[in-house]
Amino acid sequence: MRNHNFKSWFIATRPWSFPASAMPILVTLAYLHWLGESVNWYIGIWTLINIIIFHAAGNTWSDYYDFKIGVDREDTIGGTSIISGEFKAKEIRNLSISLLAIALLSGIALLLCTGLPTLYFGIAGALLTVLYPWFKYHALGDVDIFLTYSLLPILGTTFVATGRCGTEALWLTIPIGLITVGILHINNARDTIQDKRADIKTFAMLVGKKASAYIYCFEVIFPFIYIIAGAIMGVFPYISLIVLPAIKIAIDNSRKAILFPKNGEKLLFGVDEMTAKLQLTFSLLLTISLFIDTLIS
Repeated sequence: MRNHNFKSWFIATRPWSFPASAMPILVTLAYLHWLGESVNWYIGIWTLINIIIFHAAGNTWSDYYDFKIGVDREDTIGGTSIISGEFKAKEIRNLSISLLAIALLSGIALLLCTGLPTLYFGIAGALLTVLYPWFKYHALGDVDIFLTYSLLPILGTTFVATGRCGTEALWLTIPIGLITVGILHINNARDTIQDKRADIKTFAMLVGKKASAYIYCFEVIFPFIYIIAGAIMGVFPYISLIVLPAIKIAIDNSRKAILFPKNGEKLLFGVDEMTAKLQLTFSLLLTISLFIDTLIS
């Protein structure tokens, strides 16, 4: 059996995708702080780390399950830790189970420090993570991802960081959630041939290539329109418009998406990673703007 170093194990978790789980927590903490809430930063950072571990468990579990049912083969682009021969399937399975166990134990400790609602958020997150392959194969993966990496973490972070179940931060679910869903959606649009071969049905397959391209463009561009409208309405500070330069990443990705139905899936190679980069850039700029406005107000 091959001995793997830490770097190999870490890469197997697909760390480029972690902005999808980390950014909702970070932006929510910043937004609550901007609203004048008393934020427990220790609990907040703990939550951020825990959801990243959950995310890593979900990524590796998805890779294992995709391999076992034949979705991932030699021509697969993403999640190649098993098909490349670097890891055995059982190694990735065991890694996923270990990460999930760590996240669950950490979640239990977090529950003891916060309160019963944390249990409900944790159970919902764990179920959505474990059941993600089933949702994905039945054209519901986009819904699962929106719930797992937008709605649930935003509501859960609000509770654990403030001690109460509030809905003020729900304004963040649309811009953050859409970009995150875009990561999955463009990935599935690229992998349509492989997914059809495995006899599964993703949302991208259901709507077709052309519609998928336009849906993706909406998912990555509308968040900027949303922030502008939110600033006008007072939901976000005007300084939050510093997110606008990040639209260049969204436009570059959208151009590739629009062209792929005619020019082929190869045009989408790397667009999922660039969408994760968009999430990272968009969310960090929004977070910074919220802290700056708090300081100057």
